[in-house]
Amino acid sequence: MNREEFPILGQQIYHRPLVYLDNAATTHKPQVVIDALCNYYETINSNIHRGVHYLSQLATSEFELTRKCVQQFIHATHDYEIIFTRGATEAINLVAASFGRTYIHEGDEIIVSEMEHHSNIVPWQFLCEDRGAVLRVIPMNDEGVLDLTAYERLFTPKTKIVAVAHISNALGTINEVGKLIKVAHEHQVPVMLDGAQAVAHEPVDVQALDCDFYCFSGHKMYAPMGVGVMYGKERWLNEMKPYQGGGEMISSVTFEKTTYNELPFKFEAGTPSVGDVIGLRKAIEYMQGIGIERIRAHEEALLGYTTEALSNIEGIRFIGTAPRKAAVISFLIGDTHPYDVGVLLDHQGVAVRTGHHCAQPVMNHFRIPGTIRASFALYNTQEEADILIQAIKKAQSMLQ
Repeated sequence: MNREEFPILGQQIYHRPLVYLDNAATTHKPQVVIDALCNYYETINSNIHRGVHYLSQLATSEFELTRKCVQQFIHATHDYEIIFTRGATEAINLVAASFGRTYIHEGDEIIVSEMEHHSNIVPWQFLCEDRGAVLRVIPMNDEGVLDLTAYERLFTPKTKIVAVAHISNALGTINEVGKLIKVAHEHQVPVMLDGAQAVAHEPVDVQALDCDFYCFSGHKMYAPMGVGVMYGKERWLNEMKPYQGGGEMISSVTFEKTTYNELPFKFEAGTPSVGDVIGLRKAIEYMQGIGIERIRAHEEALLGYTTEALSNIEGIRFIGTAPRKAAVISFLIGDTHPYDVGVLLDHQGVAVRTGHHCAQPVMNHFRIPGTIRASFALYNTQEEADILIQAIKKAQSMLQ
C-alpha cells in the first residue's frame, strides 16, 4: 500500500506533515482515480446512451463497464440491479421515496436503529409524515451494540421495511446484519442496509447477506464525490415506481401517458456524473488490486494498536466499545469539548472529525454533545497513530 499514490497526503499543514484521520467522512483519491477523471474530460466527455457518435458510444461503454464492475464487487445477481446515484444519501432517499410510494400506507411501520446516520433517519421520517406511517427504533446498549431481542419484539403485521447501518459511522460498530436480515425475512419484511461505512473496509456479498437493498457512496471508498450506488433485488425494482422523472427513465412520453424504461434506467433520470462513475470503477479496481481482506487486516491492526495506546492516557473515555468494530475510534478527554481538542490537533497537522457526526440520536443516548473521531484507511500508518497519540497528550496538557 503505497502512500505516494495519494498526492494530497504529501502536503504539510501548519508546517507539519498531514496526518489524515477523517476517513469516515471522506477518503482521499489515488492517482489512478484522478487520472481517470482527467482523461474523461480531456478525451471522452459526452452524454451517454443517447448518441450515435463515437464519443457518446465510448462514454456509454465506460459507464456500463462500471455497472458490471460494481455488480461483481458486491456480488449482485444482475448488473441491472445496480442503480447509480449521487451518493448513499440519494440512494437511501430513492429507496424511501420509491418503495414508500409503492408499499407504505397509513399506520404501517418502518424499523430503523438508534445508531443511524441522519441520512437513514430523515428520509424515513419524510415518508412517515407523508403516509401517516410510524417509525420504530431498535435500541442499543452502552457498548454501541443493537439489542436483537428488542429488535425481534418490534415486528408487527404492520412492519413494512427495516433500514439499518451495516457499520456505524459514529461508533464503528459492525452490526450483525445477517441476523437482522434473517429475522426480518422470517416476518416477510425486506431490509435495506446503509453500507456507506462498510464497502471500503469489509467484503460485501449482497447475495450471501440476502439483503433487499444496499446503498453506498463512492467518496468513502477512494472514488470521486458525486457518485453512489443503490443495489436492489430485481423483484423490488420491477415493482417500485421511479424516483424522479426526466430523460433516460422513460420508454415513451405523450401528454396523455408516460411508460417507464427497463431496469436500471427506470431509476436513472437525467444526465449522470459519467466521469465520477468511471472514477468509481478505478477506485474499486485499486482496492481489489490490494485486496479487501488485506485492507481490513491493516486497518484492524491500526485500530487495535491505537485503541490500546489511547487507553493508557488518563481521562480518555471511549464512545462505542462493541466487540466487532471497524477502524473508527470515538472518544472524549475528560470534560473537554471535542471541538477544542480538534482545533489543537489540527494545528499539529492531525485531521480528525469532531461533533455529532450526523448521528445526534447516538449522542443523545450517551448524553454528550459529540465526540472526537479518528478513522483509518488503507494509507494510514502506525507512525501516524503515534503522532495522533502524542498530539492528544500535548492538547490535553494545553487544555489543563
